[in-house]
Amino acid sequence: MEKTIGFIGCGNMGRAMVEGIMKAQLVYQDQLIVSNLHPEKLQDLGSQYDFYISDNETVAQHADILILAVKPHLYKTVINEIKDLTKPDVILVDIAPGITIQDMVDMVGSECKVVKAMPNTPALVSEGMSAISFGKGLSEEDQEEIIEIFESFGKACVVEERLMDAVTALSGSSPAYVFLIIEAMADGAVRHGMPRQAAYQFAAQTLIGSAKLILETGKHPGECKDMVCSPGGTTIEAVAKLEEKGLRSAIIEAMDACVKKSKSMR
Repeated sequence: MEKTIGFIGCGNMGRAMVEGIMKAQLVYQDQLIVSNLHPEKLQDLGSQYDFYISDNETVAQHADILILAVKPHLYKTVINEIKDLTKPDVILVDIAPGITIQDMVDMVGSECKVVKAMPNTPALVSEGMSAISFGKGLSEEDQEEIIEIFESFGKACVVEERLMDAVTALSGSSPAYVFLIIEAMADGAVRHGMPRQAAYQFAAQTLIGSAKLILETGKHPGECKDMVCSPGGTTIEAVAKLEEKGLRSAIIEAMDACVKKSKSMR
């Protein structure tokens, strides 16, 4: 890619994206420029990949694709700070829950190229899942370049913007749910004598393998579950207990709460 990518903000999500992009060698080091409220926190990452660390104004002036990786409540402040400094044809990428494409246009105060995206932190290990929605005015080439950025650290899918709240709950926030499940599974094994680090390895690898089985075979999750549940066996006993304790409804209600919070942030 020949474009310069800029990041304003580099917290957990921004850092995962920056590291994913650099690991994939999508751009040269001089094509990535990053600012952060606390630039000293970028020194270790900057020394590892040797990208530019600068301030918001400089990032805005040089970026062809500008990713805003700050908290939602800071978007208006940051946009007011940089909107008169950006290149005329800059593509603004919004990755904040609750901030819409129209919100971005309103904050800029004029028509501009805006992309709404929802990545997740597994981008750090090149296994991210990102949803992308395009605003007005983006060419086919623009869209391909945005997809290329997000596919450099995992999978990306173009969706209607109206689905972004659901995406937030389904993939944006859900790594936290999965980490809780891994921790709980490991705690259960530790309770029965397994060393903790081994328990984490068994639990995490089992989730990786289970997910891969669904993705590569295309089988329904219920069919995969049935493959493990022998009649009168240990697994169906565990599944019955999970159903008794309301695992499915707890997850669905957690996602409902996440969607509700995302909508309230507008």
